[in-house]
Amino acid sequence: MIRTILINAQGQISSGGAELIDAWLAQPESRIWVDSQQADAEQERNILQTFGCHPLAIKDALRDRHPPKLEEFSDHIFILYRGIAGFDAGLNYTGQSLSFFVGERFLLTRHPQAAQSIDRLLADNGGIYLQRSPAQLALKIMHTSAGIYLDNILAFEERLGELEDELSEAGSDEHMRELMNYKSRLVKLRRTFNYHKNITDELRTGEYAFFPDDESMRHVINDLHDRFERLHSLTQMFYDLCGDLVDGYISITSHQLNSTMRVLTVITAIFVPLSFLAGLYGMNFEYIPELKFQDGYFILLGFMGFLAVGLLWLFRRMRWL
Repeated sequence: MIRTILINAQGQISSGGAELIDAWLAQPESRIWVDSQQADAEQERNILQTFGCHPLAIKDALRDRHPPKLEEFSDHIFILYRGIAGFDAGLNYTGQSLSFFVGERFLLTRHPQAAQSIDRLLADNGGIYLQRSPAQLALKIMHTSAGIYLDNILAFEERLGELEDELSEAGSDEHMRELMNYKSRLVKLRRTFNYHKNITDELRTGEYAFFPDDESMRHVINDLHDRFERLHSLTQMFYDLCGDLVDGYISITSHQLNSTMRVLTVITAIFVPLSFLAGLYGMNFEYIPELKFQDGYFILLGFMGFLAVGLLWLFRRMRWL
């Protein structure tokens, strides 16, 4: 599917499909945004070649997976961004490569699945940002995408608070599995946001021709950089919190296990000498001198009772019970 927004020399905004590319070619003062989603690979390649995109950039754009990056060519800048196909407050994240080709008069975007940020701007305000410059439109798409990330990550904070309460009241292995899943997802998100932060770090140098080093552009780039930096710091903080909750649960269960083992140890310490005495006098030897004592049975029972009570007193004094 090819979707386009065209702004002619008079500032009129038109929306349509691939047919507007010919109108853009015929009007030297016009600007165009071409978005390609789930289009035929050959059609995508032809469109990118029509706009003079570099073959290496085209190759990277059409790959299934590639880390986010930024490259400058003679007549355009290529940005590979990690976009969103699906994302929710449980950090269930489906990412996709979102390619930007930013020129003086054009912005080309390419993604294999629906992209929420692009759909929003195609439906509203996309033409306004294109009128300012294709570079500002590209940054606005990334800013909108970062906002979707941020909304869901902040919503995740509520679930993290619930987990903390549940663990303190009645933690279980199910909670541990959930926390470990969150840690894994947060690591992937943190890596993605670090890539994006590196892109805005490069743009802030002001060395890229189609991102001019003026006050308006610096403000937009700094705003986007701050948002990526916040996303990176939030994912790091929540990752640390998940780790703290896991460590806390392990500490509590270890303490409970230690308490249980201490009680079992005390019981064993009391019954071992009693079992020894019972076993000693239960042996079938013909001659055992103590058997001749008239009160030997009661003496042995009394000694065994004294031994048990004495050990209980000793363990209580040592605060083992």
